[in-house]
Amino acid sequence: MPKILILRFSSIGDIVLTTPVIRCIKEQVPGAEVHYCTKKAFQSILANNPYVDKVHVLGDKLGDLVQELKAENFDYVVDLHNNLRTRVIKAKLGKPSRSFNKLNYEKWLMVNFKINRLPDVHIVQRYLDAAAALGVKDDGKGLDYFIPAKDEVDIHTLPAGFQNGYVAFAIGAQHYTKRLPVDRIIELCEQLQQPIILLGGKEDFDTGDTVAEFLRATNFNEALKVYNACGKYNLNGSASLVRQATQVVSHDTGLMHIAAAFQKDIISVWGNTIPEFGMYPFRTKYKVLEVQGLSCRPCSKIGYKKCPKGHFKCMRDIPFDGLSLNA
Repeated sequence: MPKILILRFSSIGDIVLTTPVIRCIKEQVPGAEVHYCTKKAFQSILANNPYVDKVHVLGDKLGDLVQELKAENFDYVVDLHNNLRTRVIKAKLGKPSRSFNKLNYEKWLMVNFKINRLPDVHIVQRYLDAAAALGVKDDGKGLDYFIPAKDEVDIHTLPAGFQNGYVAFAIGAQHYTKRLPVDRIIELCEQLQQPIILLGGKEDFDTGDTVAEFLRATNFNEALKVYNACGKYNLNGSASLVRQATQVVSHDTGLMHIAAAFQKDIISVWGNTIPEFGMYPFRTKYKVLEVQGLSCRPCSKIGYKKCPKGHFKCMRDIPFDGLSLNA
């Protein structure tokens, strides 16, 4: 029975984007035993995945993890992170392996010189290419996300105005330049014609409260109700609310990819990063909101704590007027 190790340490969205590789290996490699190695913070994303036989966690000491992995005696390693630590692990294990192409040079050209040599290929396909030597092929089924029963949110526990349908708006993102400013979040909310549940971590709660209080005070639209759920649920709980939403609005962040796993219609908001990097919503209906033709965009392949130019036009100038909910 072949034993296969998948390496991807972070983060939420990236790990969700690797789920087709997990599934395809498990279903297409006869008798495959699939192990996955990630950081402790992201273990819950994989804990309920039926295609994962065992999860290994990167702790404080890489050497301890290497010894744990050596004891498993893997037959093959699929490296979907391709950084220094994964290269050390592969060298120490001494097993056949393949790494996915990060396109660092092409991204560097795009960020620094706005020269687009990026292939028109989603990152999921590049992840799958790293498993091609195992005979794995794209099964066309999209992304996976599995929510344990204990974390499912009963829609009847929500305030009354949100029990008959709502838009889930994921207002958070790891980097400032991937998030709309508060006033622009409010402006976008005003374009929506359904109740809105704001989703994010505890760090997004104050922003969510500002948005909800402003819209409540201005009474812009009596039908527009906003519930700030930021920090009130764990990741699986937020994913449950995404799954039950009529539509999802999201920055370029993990909940966007979770929404894609549930085949939701998505309004995808892009600031300093661009869909051309290959991480747009995968195999679901979506609409991109962005400022095209901005000379300084993309300014990074990830993001910054503030706009390097000081004007933040990539988020400030996104047009919302007449926005249709039809992705």
